[in-house]
Amino acid sequence: MVINLGKENSILNQFIAELRDTEVQNHSMLFRKNMERVGEIFAYEISRRLAYETKEVITPLGSAEVSVLRTYPVLATILRAGLPFHQGFLNFYDKSENAFVSAYRKHHKDGSFEVQIEYVSKPDLEGRTLILIDPMLASGYSMTLACRELIGDMKPLHTHMVSILASVEGINYIKRNFSSSEVTVWVGAIDDELTAQAYIVPGLGDAGDLAFGKKL
Repeated sequence: MVINLGKENSILNQFIAELRDTEVQNHSMLFRKNMERVGEIFAYEISRRLAYETKEVITPLGSAEVSVLRTYPVLATILRAGLPFHQGFLNFYDKSENAFVSAYRKHHKDGSFEVQIEYVSKPDLEGRTLILIDPMLASGYSMTLACRELIGDMKPLHTHMVSILASVEGINYIKRNFSSSEVTVWVGAIDDELTAQAYIVPGLGDAGDLAFGKKL
């Protein structure tokens, strides 16, 4: 159910190292580009799990039989931090339909907060592969809420949840709420600690602020 690509040596770990590095983080364009690059790597790895069919392609000198995607997955992201990450997937799955979830943390005076969904835009997901993209899987609650809002009464063929970084607590939360037949979780690294404010430690900070600037 959980696939941690960061356990193997690849260029993915270089990009994640730069995303974590406070010196590199000062360059917001590079931060966004690294998120996009990581998205492309995940997109390729997930493509190995999708269904293919044989197609005859006419070339200038004849014809060739090639294996092509049977159907493109639906790409969904949680705004705003997920946008550069989402672009990496869209670079590969350029014919995919897309879905977007607008969610935010509503903070209370006692320091607690709750996640609320403002808006969902989505195509038909019935019988289709869904890739739900969010750079950070912290508590797991936002990802679960977004997934359920997206799916509603529909039954996707399978859902891939993808995050650059995850906490142990977030992974366990997803495991408690979804079966392996429903969901595969893809991550680039798993960190042990989660703060009371649901920030991953060591993590990388606020991905949305680092990509687009601080919000009020």
